[in-house]
Amino acid sequence: MNTLYPIFLKTEQLDFLIVGGGNVAYEKLFFILKSSPQTKATVVAPFIREEVRALANNYAVELVEGIYNPDYLKGRHIVIATTDNPAVNRQVYEDARAKQLLVNVADTPELCDLYLGGIVTKGNLKIAISTNGKSPTVAKRLRQLFENIFPEDMDKLLQNLHRYRSTLKLSFEQKVDRMNALTQELIKSDD
Repeated sequence: MNTLYPIFLKTEQLDFLIVGGGNVAYEKLFFILKSSPQTKATVVAPFIREEVRALANNYAVELVEGIYNPDYLKGRHIVIATTDNPAVNRQVYEDARAKQLLVNVADTPELCDLYLGGIVTKGNLKIAISTNGKSPTVAKRLRQLFENIFPEDMDKLLQNLHRYRSTLKLSFEQKVDRMNALTQELIKSDD
């Protein structure tokens, strides 16, 4: 049963902690920053890959070379554990949950409050894809498919619709009806 509720966070207003400095940490950090470049994050690990360092140099990412301890959770909102040590990942999960922080332990769905799904971004259009933690690879492939399907100028359409909507001097329900009628063409097939 799929009980996940998709939500879009203003991550630039949140503080992330990523425990681990390898390939998985890089991937998580890359996609968070791709979606929201102003996100504040700290990466803590005894070893931090060069790719993570290079990414951190271009964003508000603090790098801490050291081993994880619960003090790093102070002031955080979301914690992501990406180490290759299951005991460390479990400890991060337990510490974060004790502080009522949202946590994601990479590749361990039972230790996740949230999943970092595939995200398609075309200007102001953002589509999140989840497989309920069952297959991140399928989410990745669907993201790639949707990135190819939606045109690059999708934002132009959204901007035009937004401008038109702001000119309507109608009640909320009437605006919804008018915008629904206008956008109905987007889903019509050529059958």
